[in-house]
Amino acid sequence: MIPARYAPIVFGFVLSGLMSLIVSFIATFRVVGLVDGLVVEWIGSWLFSWSVAFPAVLVVAPVARRVVARLVSHS
Repeated sequence: MIPARYAPIVFGFVLSGLMSLIVSFIATFRVVGLVDGLVVEWIGSWLFSWSVAFPAVLVVAPVARRVVARLVSHS
């Protein structure tokens, strides 16, 4: 098991992986359509997207938390 102190990093890893998986499929399908080799194109696109998304999530998540904290009521 992974120690609890790594939970934010593991969460970012899983979230960025799933989100980039979904978005890269939609984008790849939209560009190439339902063709032979779609899965290969999609996986290549996804791996590249995930390599950008994971560090981006780690940088952007603290900013998003601060924005959300200002937007929601604390009463």
